[in-house]
Amino acid sequence: MRRKRVLPPAALLLCVPALGVSTPATASSPGDTGGPLRILLTNDDGYNAPGIRIMFDRLTTAGYEVTMVAPLTNQSGAGTKISSASTVTVKHPEPRVWAVDGTPGDSVAFGLSEVFADRAPDLVVSGTNFGPNVAGLATHSGTVGGAIAALEQGVPAIAVSTGGLSAPVYEPTVNAMKPTSDFTLKLIDRLKDHATSGRLLPEGVGLNVNHPVIGKDGTGTAKDTALTTQDPQQFLKADYTDNGDGTWKVNVNVVQQPAAKGADVEAVNALKVSITPISPDWNTGPYTFARTATLLSGLRP
Repeated sequence: MRRKRVLPPAALLLCVPALGVSTPATASSPGDTGGPLRILLTNDDGYNAPGIRIMFDRLTTAGYEVTMVAPLTNQSGAGTKISSASTVTVKHPEPRVWAVDGTPGDSVAFGLSEVFADRAPDLVVSGTNFGPNVAGLATHSGTVGGAIAALEQGVPAIAVSTGGLSAPVYEPTVNAMKPTSDFTLKLIDRLKDHATSGRLLPEGVGLNVNHPVIGKDGTGTAKDTALTTQDPQQFLKADYTDNGDGTWKVNVNVVQQPAAKGADVEAVNALKVSITPISPDWNTGPYTFARTATLLSGLRP
């Protein structure tokens, strides 16, 4: 059975179709003393990937105080992995940019512990990713994993991805990263307008944003926004062929099922921006928890 979560009321504000820019980024930020909003920017494609550079430039131009702490190399598919090595290589190639030789989780951990040691950022933005992170792709995504790492430490976080459900084409997808970053700016401004108790999002709640590629060149505007759940289907299915020498050949196929109603796949297919509230834990909703409690009633060691 597909699990259901009760969405906090603050998340429902994101259902409004037109997310418009309202307050300037240099206005007093939630929980701050008057400076610009402070953002830790990360990703899983690496610190020099076009998506994170476009996002960095857009948010910086808007007046936010953005510091990039991202993987040194491509870490796509790293999920929530955090390395257990006793040392880590960290480079500081330019002002406000740190490159961590590890996963998105490692990058966020280093950023919060060292780069933002004096005071946590107001927000962690992870992306924008090259390609979508919907359905089962989100579960194993390093982009989403970076956001989860921030949520685990109590910092509001947004994962952002650009792409449709077909194989990403480079130029249109990169072009679509600009409207993706423009939308992210509008989203952050909306969260600022409705921030309560000094937080941009309710405690323990993050957002997984998927922006479709619109038009042949990718420069078009999405049709709408949709507050969604995560589609339960898994797109990628691996088949294994025994080579007879202890190794197995791996073929990964894309297998799509009908989109679940109200979920992220349906929204992106409809050329809408999907916004899915996410949590840093794997707790089920109250209904599923109660069903499980009944199933296990009376069980003893």
